[in-house]
Amino acid sequence: MMLLLFIPIGITVHLAEKIGKILENDVPLGEVLLYFVDFTVYFAHLLFPLFLFLSVIFFTSKLANNTEIVAFLSSGVSFTRFLRPYLIGASIVAVFALILGLYLAPEASKGFNDFDFKYFKKGKSAADTKNVFRQINDNDYIYVSSFNIKEKLGHNFTLEHFEDDKMIYKIEAQNIRYIENDSTYRMIKYVKRTIGEHDDILVKERRKDTLFSFDLEDLTPVEYIAETLTYGDLTKFIAKEEKRGSSNIGRYKLVQYRKWSLPVSVFILTIIAVAVSSIKRRGGMGVNLAFGICIAMVFVFFDKIFGVMAAQSDFSPILAVWFPNILFGILATYLLYNAKR
Repeated sequence: MMLLLFIPIGITVHLAEKIGKILENDVPLGEVLLYFVDFTVYFAHLLFPLFLFLSVIFFTSKLANNTEIVAFLSSGVSFTRFLRPYLIGASIVAVFALILGLYLAPEASKGFNDFDFKYFKKGKSAADTKNVFRQINDNDYIYVSSFNIKEKLGHNFTLEHFEDDKMIYKIEAQNIRYIENDSTYRMIKYVKRTIGEHDDILVKERRKDTLFSFDLEDLTPVEYIAETLTYGDLTKFIAKEEKRGSSNIGRYKLVQYRKWSLPVSVFILTIIAVAVSSIKRRGGMGVNLAFGICIAMVFVFFDKIFGVMAAQSDFSPILAVWFPNILFGILATYLLYNAKR
């Protein structure tokens, strides 16, 4: 219910912000509607634990203000027994959040980001196209100074082949273009240098068409690629990128670990919400909700800060994802232990 109340507000605010660009680009109505469906799923998944947190505070504060919790505990019901229905509810929500994160949210994320870059960020590439350096398998490394995704054209191409830590040959070309009809690559001003024991063998051609073991998606994956993959595909993608020495591994692993940390945060925030709001306060529900919103803001702050650290530096992605849960897990334990019984 909390999601249903807040999502229309989010859609209205977002539409008011983007309506100018939508009209300017003459976006078809069908694409706009599909975009807002993806927008709903995308942000519902991100904010799922926080909305649950506020819902529990709202509901439990209502019980506390009506002196229902006092009646529960006075009749001999233990606080652990009182907490049980909350944990059962949290389990149902956590399973739903897990399924949403593993399978449904990736598809919504793809639609949301594709639309965003197509209409709202025109001229900005969603892929890393400058100074692209990739390890495409155990022996081959490639480099292009720049890559035009629309024209499928790369400049200053280099391929180096190694065996037993020794360079065997090196290929250079002024530019390389992907020929979609026959899945080949066309190189202009092709030069191949084969390293010999005493002399190098040099082969030069004005134009050369050949096959390579990489494709365009492997060469320049979009920056939000990890968010658009289901868990199985994401695991395979990360393994492949680790072999290639990708500089974005931290960002990809961050997405992978969050798929499991989100359901855990559901339980932690539920326990905190019950412990905080089960006491009848002089200020009523407003005090509990204000306290809850403050905790939610701190949780989001830590999540964002450590997420950026992991994506932009060598900070451990698994620590970045789990640190807010560990910190708030300690807080949940403390509040639960000191909750009035």
